[in-house]
Amino acid sequence: MRLGQNPAKFIEEVATPQPVTVAVVTYIPFLSGYYSQSLEILKLCLQSIRQNTDVPYDLLVFDNASCPEVRLYLSQIHERGEIQFLLLADKNIGKAGAWNIIFGGAPGKYIAYADSDVYFHPGWLSSQLKVFEEIPQIGMLTGMPLLNPEQYSTSTVQWADQHPEAQLERGRLLPWEDFWQHASTLGNDEAKARQFYEANPAIRLTFRQNRYYVGAGHFQFIAPSVVLRKTLPLPSRRPMGEVRSLDETINRLGYLRLSTTEWWVQHLGNSLDGFTVQVDSAAMLKTDSSKPINRSRGIWQVAPLRRLLVWLYHRIFKILYQG
Repeated sequence: MRLGQNPAKFIEEVATPQPVTVAVVTYIPFLSGYYSQSLEILKLCLQSIRQNTDVPYDLLVFDNASCPEVRLYLSQIHERGEIQFLLLADKNIGKAGAWNIIFGGAPGKYIAYADSDVYFHPGWLSSQLKVFEEIPQIGMLTGMPLLNPEQYSTSTVQWADQHPEAQLERGRLLPWEDFWQHASTLGNDEAKARQFYEANPAIRLTFRQNRYYVGAGHFQFIAPSVVLRKTLPLPSRRPMGEVRSLDETINRLGYLRLSTTEWWVQHLGNSLDGFTVQVDSAAMLKTDSSKPINRSRGIWQVAPLRRLLVWLYHRIFKILYQG
C-alpha cells in the first residue's frame, strides 16, 4: 500500500554529469610500514585535483577496502561535497576489478583515471583533452613522458606509419632525468633502471608539429569512456596483477596509446621524501577520532594483538628499507 505520491515525481530535472569523470582508486589497508605516508599522499592527490583542474569534472573515488581511518576521511570530504561519487568496497577486488566498475559506470564522456599516489599539476586536464581533439584515435593518454615497451603499442606504430602527417623516431629520445624521475618512485634500483633505459629505445611521434611518446601508463591516463567499455570485463584475480590486460586490449582494438612530453602529472609512490609543493593545510582534513570506527571481527582485530603486529611490521619495514 502506498500513501500519497512520491515527491520525486514532481521533480522536473536531475543533476547533469560533467563531461569528464576523474576517477581515483585507493587501497591503504593500514597506516604503518609501507603505507605510513599513504593517507597524506592520498590527501595531496585529491587536493591537487581540486586545486589544479581547470575544466568541469566529477570526482569518483573507489576505495578498495582501506583501513577505517582512510574510509572515514573519504566519507567526511564526500559529505563536504568534494567527492561526487564515493564507492566503498568491503573487500579488495583488485585494481582491475575496480576498473570494471568504474569503466562501466562512470558517467563522463572521458574518464581521467589515476592511482591515489599521483599529483596533478595546474592545467593538466585541459591540456590533455586538446590532444583528443587533435588525434581522435587515442585510446589512452598519460600526462607525463614515459618509456614503454613497444609490444603494447603496435597499433600506434602502425597508425603512424600509415598516416601522411605522422613521423616516428626511435632512439635515446627520452632524457635519462625524465626516465629516472619516474622510475625512482617505483622502488627501482638505479643500476637496473639504467640497464632497462639503455636496452629500450624510446619511440617518439610527431604529428602536426606536436610531439608525443608512444606508450601509456596504467597508473594515470585519460580515455574516452566508450573505448574503455569495449575492454570489459577485465580479468581480476590478484590485487595488482593483470593490469597489463587493459594495455593489451586497447592495443588489440586498434586504438593509440600515447604519453605527453610535458609533466602534467607526477607519480609519488609511497613517500613524500624529496617532493615539495605548496600544501593547503586547511584542505588536509584530519580524521575525526570522536566518530566510531567499525572494524571487522576476528582474532587479528583484537586491539592489543593488532597493535603488537602493526608495531612489529612497522619496525621491520624501517630496518629493511630506511636503515
